Amino acid sequence: MGRKRVHNEETAEALLDAAERILEAEGLEALTVRRVADEVGTTTRAVYSSLGSKDALIAGLGVRGFALLAAKVAALPRTDDPVADLIAGCVSGFRAWALAHPALFQVTFQQRAIANPEVRERFEPARREALEVLLALIRRLQDSGHIGGRTVLEATWQVSSLCEGLAAQDLRMATWGGGPDSTPIWTDALSTLIAGWQATRHGTPSA
Repeated sequence: MGRKRVHNEETAEALLDAAERILEAEGLEALTVRRVADEVGTTTRAVYSSLGSKDALIAGLGVRGFALLAAKVAALPRTDDPVADLIAGCVSGFRAWALAHPALFQVTFQQRAIANPEVRERFEPARREALEVLLALIRRLQDSGHIGGRTVLEATWQVSSLCEGLAAQDLRMATWGGGPDSTPIWTDALSTLIAGWQATRHGTPSA
């Protein structure tokens, strides 16, 4: 029984690898159970028994995407500077993950590949786990007085929106043949956001 479970887990990972490649290269229309099976050199029965339908494939990609993102950010070293750690989490964590896994970024954040809301519900627990990693970084900013009276959720919403927009622009530039290293742009944008928090109190006219 143990060997069968390992085999199923390995098969599922191989199928998700193939699904991610297909989605990235050819889009949602090309992502079918048959195509994934052919890519791995197995049968459609193996796909259904390991993961399930096409919706299950997409849900599996969503879970994988958020899990990889959470692990990427969580693995970064923590310092005594919460501002630097947040910026590192965004640049060396979120940015690096999005550039390495554009198809997973599409499924998890832009969700253009998902038509069925029930599919999103399947990877909601993984999304919450990834969000908690970001919340922990924002809480450190709050504790050090860096968010200007904003709530942790308000600050997190702004950081997440900024990172998603920057990542989308990076990936768009990549489809146009690439551009300059965007690391300084990310760092400057995030530094400016945090400096603005410190300079303005939430709820005041200047804010």
